[in-house]
Amino acid sequence: MTGGASVPAEVCAVVLAAGEGTRLRPLTERVPKALCPVGNVPLLDRALARVARLGLAGPGRVAVNACYLGDQVVAHVGDRAHVSVEPGDPLGTAGGVANLRDWIDGRPVLVGNADAYLADPAAAPGPDVAALLDGWDGHTVRLLGQPAADPAAPGTFSGHCFSGFSLLPWRLVRDLPIVFSDLVRALWRPAEAAGALEVVPYRGTFYDTGTPADYLAANLHAAAGGVLVDRSATVTGRCVESVVGAGARVAGDVCRTVVWPGAVVPAGERLCDVIRTADGSTVAATAHG
Repeated sequence: MTGGASVPAEVCAVVLAAGEGTRLRPLTERVPKALCPVGNVPLLDRALARVARLGLAGPGRVAVNACYLGDQVVAHVGDRAHVSVEPGDPLGTAGGVANLRDWIDGRPVLVGNADAYLADPAAAPGPDVAALLDGWDGHTVRLLGQPAADPAAPGTFSGHCFSGFSLLPWRLVRDLPIVFSDLVRALWRPAEAAGALEVVPYRGTFYDTGTPADYLAANLHAAAGGVLVDRSATVTGRCVESVVGAGARVAGDVCRTVVWPGAVVPAGERLCDVIRTADGSTVAATAHG
């Protein structure tokens, strides 16, 4: 475990996977954002693996919330975690945690966004999510964060941008109402105003994968500047700085492209800075949405 942290036995984890991923459409029209692959691994699996490295695994220690295309999330998680399916529309980050209050049941909770892509530096890895627990007093709110380009910009916390994971004490979770709400306004800003919010620096690579541009960037980072091809894919064309998923067929040329599982790039076609889906859609990723 990185960061030298020991995880208290009572801590649990919640991975948020209920959102619609509207900024990623049309990628998320048929696939929930949490199951979109980065480096040929669904984002949700990356998040579950990250908390599992802290000893947080199984339906007693980790929960996943689901709503949009929730049946896919439920089937994908299986018995690896407790799954909370929200009726109707997603409840938001705070509402989703509140809806799990009976399962959390008095424990501090590590909350992670399923769409957060984090990767430690290749050389001299620094503190990871485990650092959120290192030396924690059990009362403050902690956020993982990276220094902001503009420390005074809206949306920053102590000059940092949020990097996907937070640690919440039970005393704050127990009073959250089960209504649509977000953690920023419900807990983080009030804690900041009360001097009870700490930002733990994260020095690795982080993308929230919320836009096609960031989603592509995360995939290219996972490919480490090269080509990442699933063993079951067939590539007979030219492939540069790209990720090719399971069962995909690439006979054309791709550059800085993500080819989803089962997708096809026929001979004579050239793709660059795009995502190709299994239904044949091509989503440009040259600008932030």
